[in-house]
Amino acid sequence: MKVVNMAEFGDASVLELAEAPDVEVGPGDVRINVIGAGVNGADIHQRQGNYPPPAGAPPWLGLEVSGIVSAIGGNVTGIAIGDAVCALLPGGGYAEHAVVDAGLVLPVPSGVSVLDAAALPEVVATVWSNVFMLARLQPGETLLVHGGTSGIGTMAIQIAMALGSRVIATAGSPKKVAFIEALGATGVDYRADDFVEKVSDFTDGAGADVVLDMVGGEYLARNIRALAVGGRIMVIANRSAENSTFNLGSLMTKRGRIWATTLRSRPLAERVEIIQAVHTTVWPLIEAGWVKPIIDSTYDLSEASAAHERMESSAHIGKILLRAV
Repeated sequence: MKVVNMAEFGDASVLELAEAPDVEVGPGDVRINVIGAGVNGADIHQRQGNYPPPAGAPPWLGLEVSGIVSAIGGNVTGIAIGDAVCALLPGGGYAEHAVVDAGLVLPVPSGVSVLDAAALPEVVATVWSNVFMLARLQPGETLLVHGGTSGIGTMAIQIAMALGSRVIATAGSPKKVAFIEALGATGVDYRADDFVEKVSDFTDGAGADVVLDMVGGEYLARNIRALAVGGRIMVIANRSAENSTFNLGSLMTKRGRIWATTLRSRPLAERVEIIQAVHTTVWPLIEAGWVKPIIDSTYDLSEASAAHERMESSAHIGKILLRAV
């Protein structure tokens, strides 16, 4: 099968189309003929040598795919050959075929194309596990999202608003702020305004109940300043590549909590639990039209380098996809 391989770590130019043997299907596995694969920030970090895949995962990139089931293991029930599905992967999505544990497979929601469904598993699982399962955002509470026009950001805004929370989100240009506000959230241009002050104004001084942060670095101290009493900060990435320094007393005064998490390194049972919760809670929102994947652009598998360059430019709004067929 064709895969996107890299002979060494480096910039986007190291990505190249190559041949690799098909992965064997185990008793609890599903093989998917890949139609679409999502491009994620974690792929960039892995390509640069900063985020190695977990043991047992294929060496090539890709944390989510969509496509058609072509084979199932002997212990798999509820999934049939020919089903249109999408799946959360520990790696190996940039390929013509992907093999994954059946517990990480979801049906393509009605109203979503098979290709566009590749934009869903990783971002929805990340948002649901962090904002709702851990931070327990409640209706009426305020969510602050950094990177509001990223794949994760656009999904967090939509799910939180669909479930009755208020959302304020940051972005780096007036165009992106306008897109955030078209989704119904309040946008903040972090290049022009102080998001701490904007959160205070938005909440009449109360602060944000939950912060979803993928920037890290000096944002952590500012997130604490923006936090409500009893607030929760979920750190899911450190794109700044900087250390975070903050006054512990300020966090104690807020009686706040900081969680730093990753998704693909969690035990399989935890990832399966998250996928089951996503199917139960978020899939009905998608099928009802309250939540949808926001697609920025789509590239052929052979154009993975260009897709990574697009992501690294930060010009995109929503998800970038690779088309395998």
